[in-house]
Amino acid sequence: MATHRLRKRVHEILEVAADGDTASRAFDLFIVSLIALNVVAFTLETVESLYAEVPGLFRWFETVSVVIFTAEYVLRLWSCMHDGRYGRPVRGRIRYALTPMLLIDLFAILPFYLPFVAVDLRFMRAVRLVRLFRVMKLARYSRAIKTLGRVVSAKKEELGVTLFVLCLLLIFASSLLYYAEHGSQPEHFSSIPAAMWWGVATLTTVGYGDVYPVTVLGKLLASAIAVLGIGMFALPTGVLGAGFVEEIQSRKRAPACCPHCGKALDS
Repeated sequence: MATHRLRKRVHEILEVAADGDTASRAFDLFIVSLIALNVVAFTLETVESLYAEVPGLFRWFETVSVVIFTAEYVLRLWSCMHDGRYGRPVRGRIRYALTPMLLIDLFAILPFYLPFVAVDLRFMRAVRLVRLFRVMKLARYSRAIKTLGRVVSAKKEELGVTLFVLCLLLIFASSLLYYAEHGSQPEHFSSIPAAMWWGVATLTTVGYGDVYPVTVLGKLLASAIAVLGIGMFALPTGVLGAGFVEEIQSRKRAPACCPHCGKALDS
């Protein structure tokens, strides 16, 4: 049963940390930091002047990262049998391998092993950054700020997911337009960070018009991204609006309090 206990412990460490599990929390922090660094490295690689100075550093970091991500992927497949949904040795692992997050993990490392794949899919590692979100408490200096703080605290998960999706959409949009337009407009889409200027201007519906796609593929992608941007930037407003309505309704239902001591007044 030693193998069973080891598989169970590996599964616990790889999954989201449970309360009091120091090893799992340390692994989560490590893997999240590595994912964030990979996103940074991926975007900086497209800056030719910077990449030309230290190409070996980027290649070394990519190799080390892929080795770690590959080991994580293999260990997840090996230990997934501890989850009752994937208990069968073969069929369970196949089902687990076809889950969205495992497919993303696979696509993130696949280009390293298949050099003939033309499209770089490493930016998909950003999807896993959802584990990064930690809520920060707001300083409260007035009643209005306290109300805002309670609303943000109550809607922290929704706002966190919304902010993450917005950042993810910006990375995807800039990456896709870079690959679509770099050959035709190397001066405007010279790198992914440079393409992010177009992404921000488009997703915020500002549209300065100084940078725009000229290829058919670029125009199709830009049209879809512009439509998505309108809806995505309306989400935080809707979340906060619903939160304020709930806060006001709960305040009306709450018993009246003494303005001096804060204790509930007898009816």
